[in-house]
Amino acid sequence: MKSNNSLNPVYFQFTLFADFGPLRYLFFSLCLLLYMTIVSANIVIILTVCLEKSLHQPMYIFICSLSFNSLYGSAGFFPRFLMDILSHTHLISRPLCFIQIYVIYTYASCEQTILSIMAYDRFVAICQPLHYHSKMTFKMVTHLVIFAVLYPAFAVGFMLYLTVRLPLCGNELHRIFCSNWPVVQLSCVDITLNNIVGQSLVITIIFIPLFFVLYTYLRILLVCRRSSSEFRGKALQTCLPHIVTFMTYSFSVFCELSLTRFEADKMNPIVTVVLSLEYLMIPPINNPLVYGLSLPQIKGVIFRFLKTHKVFPKAPYSAPSSSSSTSSLLARNLGVIFDSTHSLEPHIRHVIKTFFHLRNFTKIRPSLTPPAAERLIHTFISSRLDYCNSLLLCISSTNINRLQLCITQY
Repeated sequence: MKSNNSLNPVYFQFTLFADFGPLRYLFFSLCLLLYMTIVSANIVIILTVCLEKSLHQPMYIFICSLSFNSLYGSAGFFPRFLMDILSHTHLISRPLCFIQIYVIYTYASCEQTILSIMAYDRFVAICQPLHYHSKMTFKMVTHLVIFAVLYPAFAVGFMLYLTVRLPLCGNELHRIFCSNWPVVQLSCVDITLNNIVGQSLVITIIFIPLFFVLYTYLRILLVCRRSSSEFRGKALQTCLPHIVTFMTYSFSVFCELSLTRFEADKMNPIVTVVLSLEYLMIPPINNPLVYGLSLPQIKGVIFRFLKTHKVFPKAPYSAPSSSSSTSSLLARNLGVIFDSTHSLEPHIRHVIKTFFHLRNFTKIRPSLTPPAAERLIHTFISSRLDYCNSLLLCISSTNINRLQLCITQY
């Protein structure tokens, strides 16, 4: 009969680590630099969102949640990984191994659920703009974030409970960190229940959010197709960082799932290492870089903070020379544009030009009642025409007719 230690090994051994000699110090330095960059970049995003009141909006709260999750997942992987790079023996105790499995799997699951919630936020903002503030309230955002954290926590916890109770007949893991399926494959008994629960977890946490994100972007694409080029540009500006993040993470998760599909011990060790590290290294550094550099709101707050604390020195002021300065024939004061002949022609052109954008009013007209639509359109037109209208007393009848046409047309 096998001893209790053989059925429940005290340690697990990682078999993918090789002895690179002095090169392991180079690998250690590069990985430590990457880890410090991940920590620094995500902390910058978190502090930016938390300290800047203008960023206390649903989209930025979800970005902040992504950064918290990146710090959480990196803390569960990098410290142990850096120790193993320098170590000659690559053993990990049974409790620490299961803790690492829980941290890494909850990190991966939360990443997917948060990205799905962000896709829903963009869907409401673009496809249902009039209902955005009524749907994405602070209470709703709080509930969504709590769900994105608690559901993976309980689901992964139940999966790990089924793994912990298994008697194991070995302790060698063909990985560089603890993973659930390699541990389950060491079992001495039937693992059908573990397989069913694992597949269900993959479907509910990976594939259902994946199809939901694809559905939301299909709806967004249909709305943008019927909208103006300016609207499409704004939609792309807000959606592009999420698209890049989601595609990067989906590819990383696919690489990890491919290892469970094939027998890792029969694959090239280098390929196995690359596929294993994909979703633990790339998304945590990709998220803050994409959102910090692509969203002008976050980037503007960061640069303003750096300039305030004189990280970026201000350029010395130099008075403009008389040879380079040019005079202007127009002057703007209190919203009115004056020209040299006092004809107010430029001001009238500017007023009429602003009414052109009111054509977009037809897009939201079906959602408004007739009194609300009438009040809204008169607010935009009447207030514009009534402002400083005493200055229009002596203008030509042609310009009067042009302004009158704005009232009759809209």
